[in-house]
Amino acid sequence: MSFFKYGDKSIFYKECGTGEPLVFLHGNTASSKMFELLMPLYEENFRCILIDFLGNGLSDRVEHFSSDVWYDEALQIIALTEHLQCGKVSLIGTSGGSWAAINAALERPDLFYKVIADSFDGRTLNSNFSDNLLSERKTAKANLQSRQFYEWCQGTDWEKVVDLDTEALLNCAKEKRPLFHKPLEEMKVPVLFMGSKEDEMCRKNLEQEYKEMAAIIPSATIQIFEHGGHPAIASNAEQAAKRIYNFILDE
Repeated sequence: MSFFKYGDKSIFYKECGTGEPLVFLHGNTASSKMFELLMPLYEENFRCILIDFLGNGLSDRVEHFSSDVWYDEALQIIALTEHLQCGKVSLIGTSGGSWAAINAALERPDLFYKVIADSFDGRTLNSNFSDNLLSERKTAKANLQSRQFYEWCQGTDWEKVVDLDTEALLNCAKEKRPLFHKPLEEMKVPVLFMGSKEDEMCRKNLEQEYKEMAAIIPSATIQIFEHGGHPAIASNAEQAAKRIYNFILDE
């Protein structure tokens, strides 16, 4: 197992495969474990790097998550990339990891080659975000399959991790924090927006939101799958892997 220091904390990451470096970024309440079953689709072509954001998975725990959680995670991505010392890396973020990936690329475009932003709501949280979040988390904590997923990702203290994450996201919505610290117009890194029309965890007008974001980013493309749930990288695993391969390697 590998760790790097971030302040006075240790952050876990692991690597597999060979080729162009590609960092996988999990969403809220998940961990790098969510990508493990997908690695056979990537490790022949990429040096795959999986990280557990601080407070998640095998990384050190925190007393609370910042209400600016996706920017804080962006700083962790930057720290990991500098630690690896392997030149520019590409990022693939899914759900909350997408906001983190875009923030990292906006902050330090010199460190990143390309970004894939998968299955996320875009520039704003929906108007009913807080109510929906509370309802979704309450239902998930009562559902055996969801509880097993949480424990698989986080360990035996999964409920505390989930509660801290819920608190941070509620604060983010209450404080009306901007989801990106810099204007998307300043993005210097090519972006692929990816999602599924059947994803019930994303906004209903996801394709339109992606189109509007792509229109203001100098280099952006969109991949919307007709079918599949959340996230697209898993529900459309083989198609997504092929699309990501072509995007990164310009084929």
